[in-house]
Amino acid sequence: MDSMSIGESDLTKRALAGVMPSLRTRLLKTYAQLKAAFVEGQFDACGLRAGKFCEIALRVLQEYFAGTHIALGQKIQNFKVECDRIEQLPAAAGPESLRLLMPRALNFLYSLRNKRGIGHVGGDVDANEIDAATCVRVADWCLSELIRIFHNLSIEEAQDMVNTIAERRLPLVWQIQGKKRVLQNHLNYKSQVLLLLYSEPVTGVPLEELLLWTENPRKDNFVRAVIGPMHQERLIEFDRIANFVFISPKGSRVVEEQLLNTAGEA
Repeated sequence: MDSMSIGESDLTKRALAGVMPSLRTRLLKTYAQLKAAFVEGQFDACGLRAGKFCEIALRVLQEYFAGTHIALGQKIQNFKVECDRIEQLPAAAGPESLRLLMPRALNFLYSLRNKRGIGHVGGDVDANEIDAATCVRVADWCLSELIRIFHNLSIEEAQDMVNTIAERRLPLVWQIQGKKRVLQNHLNYKSQVLLLLYSEPVTGVPLEELLLWTENPRKDNFVRAVIGPMHQERLIEFDRIANFVFISPKGSRVVEEQLLNTAGEA
């Protein structure tokens, strides 16, 4: 799969220029892995990766406030206690969002990972999409806030930068002015639909938007000749009541094994 890859690009260096390079690299890597697990529907893995993200983000805060942090190879014995230590720092120590809000957010995220059965056999509640989505959104906020503080940006600018950093790499799909286009126009409607749905794996896409994005002029024929057969093949799920279309795991495999692998062959 063409999963997200985050390296030491100029963008990430600028976004988190105030973070120690060794921590910055690991923070961005664990964040990318968390996002990739979510878009792939690997909700159990989200918890494990959220835990790793928390452990690195906590070290970033320790380094920021104390000039030192628990060594990367050393286990954090009590995550909550370490978060509490940062919360108890005086107001003059630094921005309230890093001193109070983020330790609480990280502690919540770490507790969700530990207490809700994510990544643990015998947990009291099975990991599910809501838990995984919560992990992702909390991590989004934490990374956005770090970028906002270290790069002196507005919340909106920081979120835009996070969206750019965490963008799911899909070279065959182009997003422009609220629309999406499949760049290889030789692909048939079935392949275009799969690629477009693959770029929206969780929320799905309204049928009307698929018509717009593929520039298919006839809705009835589109449903009969393309959407219906794909639904029967279990490549997609077509909700006829809500008029929404979702990609299935089988459809995702077709994209990853056939369409993405031939992206540069046309």
